[in-house]
Order: sequence, then C-alpha cells, then structure tokens
Amino acid sequence: MPEGLLSRIGRLVSGSANALVESLENAAPEMVLGESIREIDAAIKDVKEQLGKAEAAKYLASKSLNTENVKHNTLADQINDALAANRDDLAEAAIAKQMDIEAMIPVIEKAVIDADTDIKELASFVSALEAKKREMQEALNDFIQAQKHASATEAHAAPDDVNNRVDHAESVFNRIMANQGVPANQSNADEKKLAELNELSRQNRIKERLAKAKTSLSDA
Repeated sequence: MPEGLLSRIGRLVSGSANALVESLENAAPEMVLGESIREIDAAIKDVKEQLGKAEAAKYLASKSLNTENVKHNTLADQINDALAANRDDLAEAAIAKQMDIEAMIPVIEKAVIDADTDIKELASFVSALEAKKREMQEALNDFIQAQKHASATEAHAAPDDVNNRVDHAESVFNRIMANQGVPANQSNADEKKLAELNELSRQNRIKERLAKAKTSLSDA
C-alpha cells in the first residue's frame, strides 16, 4: 500500500482536535465536520481500490502456485515413465524442470501470504475508517440538532431556559470533542471522585500483588 495513503489513514482515524476547536471558535463546525466526512469517504474509496488489487494479486498468485504444483506432480510421473523406458536423458530434463519449479514455488507462496496479509490489513483500515465516519456523522448530527434547538428557543428564552440551553450546548460540545479524542470538561467534584477511584484501584492492585507474592513464597 502506498506510504502516503497509510499516513492519510492514520491521520483520519486518529483525528485532529485542533481543527475542530478552531472551527468551533469560528462558529463553523458543521462545515469542518462535513468536510472531514467527505475526506473519510474518499479515503475509504482509495483503500477499497487497494484492497481489490490485493485480492486480485492473491488470486493470480494462488492460481500460479496451483499450476506449478500440478506441473511438478506431472513431471514426477513423467520421470518414472522415462526411467522405465531407459531414457535417462528425458528423466534428467524433467528433473531439471522440477528443480526450476521448486525454486519458484517458495517465491509464489510468499506472494500469496503477502497478498493475504495486505487483504487483512486493508480490510481493517476500511473498518476503522467506517467507524470514524460514524463517529463524525454522529457529532455532526448532534451539532445540527443543537443548532435547531437553539434557534427554536432563542426568541422566547426565559433565564432558566437560557441556562438549560447553555448546558445542552456544553453537552453537545463535549460529545463532539470526545469523538475527536479530546476528553470532555469535568467538574472539580467529578475529578476528585475519579482520583479517589484511581487510588482505590491502585490499592486493590497492591493487595492482589501482595497476596500473590505470599502465595508464591508459601509454595516455594
């Protein structure tokens, strides 16, 4: 697979939060997300083209391998026939051809294996790109719905409605950012709880390792 395409896939699947943050500041996330989805579609198309080439290569290599194996077996029978007829010269020619085939078979087998590896790798790339596309599409849909909700309530929004809209917008923003690999903002209380949870997990791991060490010592 071309190196440029591999780098492109890595960039698309890993995502870039910087472009999204900038677009949000400029009030144009819909355009950026839409463009990202179109770029992913183009990458999927390119990868599928490479996948088709890899499948064709595997088919041709497999067909060639089968043909050479058949030739090798046929020559074995012909060698026996030549020897039975006391034609050592014919047997030698057949053996020489067999040796040529034996030299080619490992190369053809490697071509089959390499093509199969490429097929599996490219198929996984298609799956990853399609998963990323679904994430981006969901983020875009969330943003569009948030925009519709804001437009519908802006004209007659009471103070409580304004607060609710702000909370909803923040939720949508956090979801979009999460889809791009950026963790959503958390309150101090949430951070303290997570820190406490991490410490509890750490203490449990310490106790588990201590118990394992004691067991190992007693078994020794």
